[in-house]
Amino acid sequence: MDLLAQIDLWVLGTGLLSIALGLLVGLFFGAMPGLGLTIAITLLLPLSYSMSPVNAILMLLAAYQAAEYAGSISAITLGIPGTVMAAPILQDGRPMARNNSPGKALGYSLYASVFGGLVGAAMLILFSQPLSRFALTLGDSEFFLLGLLGLVAVTSFEAADPLKALISIVLGLLVGLVGLDIISGMPRLDFGIPQLFDGLSLIALVVGLFALSEAYFMMAGNMCAGHRVPSENLRITLTWREMRDSGKAAITGSGIGVAVGILPGVGSTVSGWLAYSAARKLSKTPELFGKGSPDGIVAPDAANNATVGGALLPFLTLGIPGSAAIAIISGAFIIHGLQPGPLLARNNPEFLNAIFLGFVVTTIGMFFVARTLNTGFVRLLVTPNVVLVPFVIMLSILGIFTFRAEFFDLWLALGISMLALAFRKLDYSIVGFVLAVVLAPIIETSFRRALVIADGDYTVFIQRPISAVLIAGMAVLVVYATLRTVRRDRAMLNKKEA
Repeated sequence: MDLLAQIDLWVLGTGLLSIALGLLVGLFFGAMPGLGLTIAITLLLPLSYSMSPVNAILMLLAAYQAAEYAGSISAITLGIPGTVMAAPILQDGRPMARNNSPGKALGYSLYASVFGGLVGAAMLILFSQPLSRFALTLGDSEFFLLGLLGLVAVTSFEAADPLKALISIVLGLLVGLVGLDIISGMPRLDFGIPQLFDGLSLIALVVGLFALSEAYFMMAGNMCAGHRVPSENLRITLTWREMRDSGKAAITGSGIGVAVGILPGVGSTVSGWLAYSAARKLSKTPELFGKGSPDGIVAPDAANNATVGGALLPFLTLGIPGSAAIAIISGAFIIHGLQPGPLLARNNPEFLNAIFLGFVVTTIGMFFVARTLNTGFVRLLVTPNVVLVPFVIMLSILGIFTFRAEFFDLWLALGISMLALAFRKLDYSIVGFVLAVVLAPIIETSFRRALVIADGDYTVFIQRPISAVLIAGMAVLVVYATLRTVRRDRAMLNKKEA
C-alpha cells in the first residue's frame, strides 16, 4: 500500500470518528430536556480547534443533525421535548407511545428525521453551485442588504416581541464591532483591554450564552429531579407499509423544512409547526391528529432535519447563517481561517465536496447509531440535574480555557452568561443577538467598502435590481411583524376587557 492510500485511509478513519463523536454528543444532549443542540455544538466547538477543518465541521454538523432528531426521544417517552424544535412531535408522539408503544413512535420519528436529512443534503448538493455562481455576481451593496435581511427576518419571526428582538440585534451588532477597525486598524470599544483587540472570543461568547446560562436555570429547578421511563416496547419497529403510508407527510415536511431553513434566522422551531399544520390540512384523517397520528410525528420530524441542509445553503454560498446553530458552527470556520461565501467553492472545492459527502454519511450514520443505541439514550433520561449541571459547567470551563489559555475569557463568559440570564428572564432574543454578532463584520465591511467604491454615494444601495428585491423583502417582513404585533396587542386588549 503506497503512502497516498495510507493517507486516504487515515483521513477517512478520522472523518468517520469525528462524525461518530458528533452523533453521540448530539443524541445525548438533544435527548436531555433542557440541554439541546446549541449546548451540544457549543461544548464541541473548543475541541474543533485541534482538528482538521473537514473533521471539525463534520463533527459539529453531526451533532446538529443528531440533536435535531434526539429532542423527539424525550418528547415521545417522557412527554417533555428535549429541544424546542421537538414540541410539535409531542402532540402525537406521546399519545402514540401511550396507546401503542414507544418503539413505534420512535420508529416514525427516526425514519422521518433520516428522510428529511437526506432531502436537505440533496438540496444542498444540487443548489450550492448555482447559488455560489450567482453570489459571485453580487456586489458589496447586495451583501450588506443580505446581512440586513437576515437580521430583519429574526426581528419578524424569531421573537414574540419584535421590539425586544430589535434591541437584542442592536446589542449584538455593538458586540460584533469590538476590536480593531477593519479600515483604520485603530482599536474601538475595547476599554483599553488588550484581550479585546481581536474582538470577543466567540467560544467564550457562545458558551456563556447557551451552556452556562442553561446551567443556571437547571440549578434554579429541582436538582434531584428524575423521570420514569417505560421499559416495555422501546425497540424501534416499523414496517414498510407504515413507512409508505406516511410518505406524503415526510415529503411535505421535508419541503417545508428546506424552504424555511434557507430563510435566515427562522429555523426549525418555525418549520416544525408549519409542517405539522400542513400535514393536518393534507391528511385524509385530520381528526386523528393529537391522538397519535403517524403523520403528526413524521411531518415535523422530517422538517426539523431538512432545515439543517436548508440553513447550510445560504451559509456556505452567501456567508449568511440560517440559524443560531449555524452561527455557532461559523466559529469553527473562523478558527480554521475559512470564509463561508461564494469564494469558498472556488478556493476550496475539495473541502466543500468533503462536507457534502460527510453530510450524507452523517445522516445515514445517524440512522444506524440511533437505531442501535436508542434504548440506551432513553435510559440516560433518568440522569438527575445534580449530575448534569457540574458536567456541563466543567466542560464549559475546560473548553473556554483551552482555546486561548486566557483567564480573561472565563470572566468574559461569566459576564455574558449573566447577560443571557437577563435576556431569557425578560424574553429578549438570544438568537438575534448571536446572529447579529456573526453578521456584524459582514454588514460593516460590505457597507463601508461599497461607500468607498461609490465615493460616498448612498444610492449605490438601490441601483441594481437585486437590491430592490432585497429591500422589498425587508419591507414585507417589517409589515408582517407590525401586523402581528398589532393583532397580538388587540387580542390582549380584548381579553382584558372581557
